[in-house]
Amino acid sequence: MKKDLSLKDGAPEKGTLGEALRSQGVSRRSFMKFCATTASMMALPPAMIPMIAKALEKARRPSVIWLSFQECTGCTESLTRAHTTTIESLIFDSISLDYHHTLQAAAGSAAEAAREAAMQENFGNYLLVVDGSIPLDNPGYSTIAGVSNLDMLTESAKGAAAIIAVGTCATYGGIPHANPNPTGAVSVKDIIRDKPIINVPGCPPIPVVITGVLAHYLTFGSLPELDHIGRPKAFYGQSIHDRCYRRPFYDKGQFAETFDDEGAKKGWCLFKLGCKGPTTYNACATTKWNNGTSFPIESGHPCLGCSEPDFWDGGGFYRALSMSTENIAQTAVYAAAGAAAAGAVIGAMNRSKKNASNKIHIKTTIEDLSK
Repeated sequence: MKKDLSLKDGAPEKGTLGEALRSQGVSRRSFMKFCATTASMMALPPAMIPMIAKALEKARRPSVIWLSFQECTGCTESLTRAHTTTIESLIFDSISLDYHHTLQAAAGSAAEAAREAAMQENFGNYLLVVDGSIPLDNPGYSTIAGVSNLDMLTESAKGAAAIIAVGTCATYGGIPHANPNPTGAVSVKDIIRDKPIINVPGCPPIPVVITGVLAHYLTFGSLPELDHIGRPKAFYGQSIHDRCYRRPFYDKGQFAETFDDEGAKKGWCLFKLGCKGPTTYNACATTKWNNGTSFPIESGHPCLGCSEPDFWDGGGFYRALSMSTENIAQTAVYAAAGAAAAGAVIGAMNRSKKNASNKIHIKTTIEDLSK
């Protein structure tokens, strides 16, 4: 039997998230499980779970306008594959998704009228979500209802409380921005500079990272703590390499040389096969994909570094990073004697060599592809 979601001091206020969930038949138990998951994703202590539940029950459903520019729809596909139906249902029932090219029922002039109405009625309070890069060389490269991506972004951003750039295309320019960048593609932050922007990179981003950011905003009414390039630290605070289950093999100097050798069969480190895990910050190794089933490295493929700027131009995907692997086993011995100090040194070395390694990598040109 479904339980009432109401608080002890009364039923949820009209128009709030609590009321919306109650009308959808979401049980109290399912709701509290979601709050516990949210607290875990945001690295909050269990004591925060009741506070999150209370905040979410009283939170009013914010208007969300989702704009899609130069993109492949992969970010939307990722969103609709959130780990459980409870999380997916909560997100779609807890926000008023007033405009979204792929998910909206309206089309043509009716769709544009819905976007304009949402902007006017919620001016200063709506969330603007953007996926895809914005072309600057020619407005005609990408338009919506005859409006260029640039004009639609600047117009929609004026009344936004905050902007969430979803996917590597929106956060850094992504694949459209790759050399030689024929459309003059740029990111959201290259255009909008007077609004708070949270970057959620990935090609595409992990589903629960997208929903986790929305849940944080619903709970606290503010953006989460961000790193130096605008990513939420809760999800992008550590490198994939540091949390990878293959890390012990890296420390021992055990690497797969090919995709079908004995090392690959034994699950050894994929560093020599081009893994970008040491220079990539994301939650893939811990949150994983498909209900926590796996992630690329666990499936036997090296990390491509898709949550980092200019990953497409960082050299061949199967070219190893320019870091020596000859003395890794000896480094591991030193780390055992002074784990904290050695670990800090190794991490610093990896980060300091990232830019240098990108510079010496050979970029692929159109001429190369035609050969």
